[in-house]
Amino acid sequence: MFRPRFFVGTNRIPTLQGYETVNDSLHEKYSRQILFAPIGEEGQRRLLASNVVIVGCGAIGAAAANLLTRAGVGSLRIIDRDFVEPSNLQRQTLFDEADALAALPKAIAAERKLRTINSSVSVEGVVADLSPQNAADRLAGFDLILDGTDNFETRFLINDFAVQNAKPWIYAAAVGSYGLTMTIRPGATPCLACLLETQQLGLEETCDTVGVLGPVVNLIASLEAAEAMKVLAGREDALHGRLISCDVWSGHFQSVHIARNPDCRACVHREFIYLDGEAQPHITMCGRDSVQIHERNRSLDLAVLKNRLSPTVSDVRQNEFLLRFRIPPYEMTVFSDGRAILKGTKDPAVARSLYARYIGG
Repeated sequence: MFRPRFFVGTNRIPTLQGYETVNDSLHEKYSRQILFAPIGEEGQRRLLASNVVIVGCGAIGAAAANLLTRAGVGSLRIIDRDFVEPSNLQRQTLFDEADALAALPKAIAAERKLRTINSSVSVEGVVADLSPQNAADRLAGFDLILDGTDNFETRFLINDFAVQNAKPWIYAAAVGSYGLTMTIRPGATPCLACLLETQQLGLEETCDTVGVLGPVVNLIASLEAAEAMKVLAGREDALHGRLISCDVWSGHFQSVHIARNPDCRACVHREFIYLDGEAQPHITMCGRDSVQIHERNRSLDLAVLKNRLSPTVSDVRQNEFLLRFRIPPYEMTVFSDGRAILKGTKDPAVARSLYARYIGG
C-alpha cells in the first residue's frame, strides 16, 4: 500500500504545511486512530500540526495532557504553579512516588513523563501562575486552550483572553464524584461568563474539603480531550455544543443546552475585567509575613465551613465573627464576608492558591 512520505522539522512548532501526508512510522503509531473514519489521515495530519496549551496540571490537566500526547498533537505547553505531593497520586495519573518525594513542579514532572510517552510531540512545561500580567505571553499562538485549573478566577481570565482573541477553549472541572465540561468557541457559542457570572458566590466545595474520585477526573478529561481532538482535527461539525455534567457515584449524566447571555459583559460588551486585572481579589500585605485577601461578592457560612474543614486541617476554631485553621506552616483566618488573612507568607500566589483550595476559587 502506497503512503506518501514527509519530513518533520525539529525544534519548532509544526505547521500544517509540514505535514502534507503521514509517513510510515507515524501511520503505524496512530493507525487505530486513523482507522476511525471521522479522523482519518487528514484529521491525523491536522493533529500533528496542532499546538495546545493546558492551564493547570492537576488531575484533569494531567489526564488530558496524557491523552493528547498519545493522540499526536504537534506541540503542547503545560502551565502550572504547583508541585507534586503524595495526596496527588490517587488521581493525577502522570505522577508517581518519586515525583512526590522530590517535590517536583508538576509542569516539569509532566514534561518529562510525556516526552517518554511520545517523543515526536514537542512538550514544554512552564512553572508559573497564570495572571493578567503574563496571560498574553503564555497563551498566545496556540490553536486551543484547555482548562486544568482549580479556581474560577483563572478560568475567567482564560475566558477573557479567549473571547478577546477569538480562540477556542474547553472548560472542565470536577469535585467529589461530580464533574462537568463545555467547549467554548467565541462568536459561535456562549462563553463562561454567560454560564456562571450571574450566580452568587458562596462557600464552594473543593477537592481539599470534600475530596475527589479518580474516575470522575479521568472521565471529564476524556470528554475534554475528545472535544479537543474534534477542534484540532478540523471536525467542528462533530462538536455537541452543550454543557455535559456527570456524577460517577450516582450514575447521573446530563447534557444541557446553554443560551448566550444577551447582556454578557465578556462576549457581548467585551469588558475583560479579569484580563485587565480589575476582578482579582484585592491582596494586600498585612503585618509581618501575612497576606490579606479581600474577596468580592462572597458570603460564607462559617459553621458549615468548620464542619467541612475539620476532617482535613488542624486546629479549626470558629466563633460568630471568624474561623481560623492551620495548614502548616500557614495559618488562615476567614471572615463571613469572604475576607481572609494568611499568616506565614508574603507571596500573593501562595495566598490565592490556598484560598482556592480550602474556601473555593
